[in-house]
Amino acid sequence: MIDAQTKVQAAHRKRNAYLYIRQSTPRQVLEHQESTQRQYGLRQQALRLGWSEEQIVVIDTDLGQSGASAADRAGFQQLVTEVSLGRAGLVLGLEVSRLARNCSDWHRLLEICAFTGTLILDEDGLYDPAHFNDRLLLGLKGTMSEAELHLLRARLAGGALNKAKRGELQVYLPIGLAYDAVGRVVLDPDEQVRQSVQLVFATFQRTGSAFAVVREFRRQSWLFPRHQRSGPDHEQVVWKQLSYPLVTKILHNPRYAGAFVYGRTTGRKSADGKRGAVRRLPVEQWPVLIKDAHPGYLSWEQYEANLARLRENTARPSTTDRRSAPREGPALLQGLIMCGISGQRMHPRYTARSQHLWPYYLCPRQDLDGGRLSCQHISGKAIDDAVG
Repeated sequence: MIDAQTKVQAAHRKRNAYLYIRQSTPRQVLEHQESTQRQYGLRQQALRLGWSEEQIVVIDTDLGQSGASAADRAGFQQLVTEVSLGRAGLVLGLEVSRLARNCSDWHRLLEICAFTGTLILDEDGLYDPAHFNDRLLLGLKGTMSEAELHLLRARLAGGALNKAKRGELQVYLPIGLAYDAVGRVVLDPDEQVRQSVQLVFATFQRTGSAFAVVREFRRQSWLFPRHQRSGPDHEQVVWKQLSYPLVTKILHNPRYAGAFVYGRTTGRKSADGKRGAVRRLPVEQWPVLIKDAHPGYLSWEQYEANLARLRENTARPSTTDRRSAPREGPALLQGLIMCGISGQRMHPRYTARSQHLWPYYLCPRQDLDGGRLSCQHISGKAIDDAVG
């Protein structure tokens, strides 16, 4: 150990030595036990440098946790706390990647160790973060560790993309589709499941509204199959009430049109390192789209027509020529009439006169701009009669 005797002082030995142990995944904990044993073996290094058995604290609560961020690593947070309080004279880790694969986490630990006079030991040597040369070498190791994580991810993503371009990547299939014995995508062998999926598309074709599909299923007391995602009956089919989010998800899923797709969504991590919002990409930005790759429940043309119908049904005000969904009530031009002043889509409203509903159209600009008065409103009967 180079300069070990000169770097380790009596003040260091008065404090504890903290041995940090981590494996990235639970599978590695079970299958790569040699690495775990090597990490526990660093206790011998601390004993040779003068620390007693009682002074060596083992932190192994992060076994099965990724080192990409400190957010979910209680053991690493405990280590940083102990170093910050000046209780650590030595921090041991098999290599930098065991302690952190994120440069911000790694350099924060180095700064705290330099401030409290804590040494760092890995498989290659003993370092004092307060010394410039050691700090420079530790910083370089941290950068290489983070770059290694990026390379690992790039290789995995590249391999998955290459397999997806051939249409051979097996991914989770929606209800109604399944893999056969040789890994090909086929319609679900359960006839009742197939009929339920077909009924969703047929009802939407007839009604033209996702809400109408849900209402029809509720009115007829029809249940819809779903895959059980967790528990002892994982992947088993359970029957529940159909929901509006599930209907829109089914209608937007191109797998039902027999297309193999990859990369439909993109996500950005939040500040705490966890996955943030997921954004759905337009069709032209999908990395992989292979039409007629497997059997489906509808054609690609019908799939696109369904999406266009859903866009027309959007209830939000719009300045485009897109129509909104027809609602209840006798107003003839609901979802069609536009305000000539603001350009917003006018909303139908009703007043009761002699047990009849009389429509009028109201510009919603007050709802959008927070104003007290609407832009304009017009009698629905006169304009409906004229158009009719």
